[in-house]
Amino acid sequence: MMWFGGSIPAAIAAAKQRSSVFVVFVSGEDEQSTEMAARWEDEKVTEAASDGFVAIKIDTKSEACLQFSQIYPVVCVPSSFFIGDNGLPLEVIAGSISVEELVTRIHKVKQMHTVKGQPLENRSHSSAPCPSSQSGGALENTQSRAAEFCDSPESVTSETMRPSANNDGANSDQTSQEATNSSVEQVSEAQPVNDLALKVERITKKLEERREEKRKEEEQKEIKKEIERRKTGKEMLEYKRRQEEELTKRMLEERNREKAEDKAARERIRQQIAMDRAERAARFAKSKEEAEAAKAAALQASRAEIEARKEASQKERSAIARIQFRLPDGSSFTNQFPSEARLEEARQFAAQTVGNAYGNFSLATMFPRREFTKEDYGKTLLELELAPSASVVLLPASSQETSIGKAGGRLQKRRKNI
Repeated sequence: MMWFGGSIPAAIAAAKQRSSVFVVFVSGEDEQSTEMAARWEDEKVTEAASDGFVAIKIDTKSEACLQFSQIYPVVCVPSSFFIGDNGLPLEVIAGSISVEELVTRIHKVKQMHTVKGQPLENRSHSSAPCPSSQSGGALENTQSRAAEFCDSPESVTSETMRPSANNDGANSDQTSQEATNSSVEQVSEAQPVNDLALKVERITKKLEERREEKRKEEEQKEIKKEIERRKTGKEMLEYKRRQEEELTKRMLEERNREKAEDKAARERIRQQIAMDRAERAARFAKSKEEAEAAKAAALQASRAEIEARKEASQKERSAIARIQFRLPDGSSFTNQFPSEARLEEARQFAAQTVGNAYGNFSLATMFPRREFTKEDYGKTLLELELAPSASVVLLPASSQETSIGKAGGRLQKRRKNI
């Protein structure tokens, strides 16, 4: 079969130019479509349709099929449409038929086209099964859609025929059929050749407009998505930046505190070395003057140590107090409090941590040994000289003195070991 290689409008123009029948074969991917395509490629069919036909083959998923179905509804796949000069289907083959039947249909369409393209009245004898069981109604719907696209007085004629048909209810079915055929012949002779190509072009233009609108909508959606994505990205970056700044600030504060503690420790070591030298000088002095000088040096060193301790304590008393809580069983835990926090807050934290393990307990320090009273719990950690760091012992109410003694013994052993 010699299929037309161009578009549907070009095929329509070629059919009109040659005064030929326009054939449209709609095929799919099913088995019947494959069989019907093989029938069209048969030598007998090719020979029968070699003259007076312009045939085009379209796929159900193609844009050409979508345009064609706007005028001639495709209710069955495969389908073969034979369309005359006036735009009305001369024959519609639904499904797959044999080669002999297809050749017979082609000859019949040739005869109909010779007598000015009168539509075939009886199309209900399609031989192959079709996915849609209502092929007859679909063909009638195809005729009505084709007549609707033909801007001719056919509708007026059909309207004038309906009253007469209703008034002549006693006539037989044969008379009604003859009246219908005569009206179709009058319409075919009165109307000019239907410009099917213009209608296809108009429908194509509408489809292009719809596609353009859909494309613009998709672009707007993509723009909105991109805006939301960038906004979310900026918020995430800002959140990460704030977290990094906070983490850096905490690390810097911790580093400064550690440096201050290391500096104070080195200063204490230097002062201890100075005191040791002064004591050795006083011990090995040979004369009273040397001894007095050594004592004066030791006193001076002691004063310098006191002043240095005061300065170091003032520097070390920062905004944070690091408290180590020592339990009667020897374990401990540490927490940081603001230096302006009350001692009661530290006691409440310890009570929440240990629970009811030690009952009603009190707090005390070992060096210097001091048990805090109720009045002390209302004072700040800075006032109690517990900042920047201190070690506090938890004393149960039943055995406070025993715990203090044991804790003091452990601390003295650890100091000796150090």
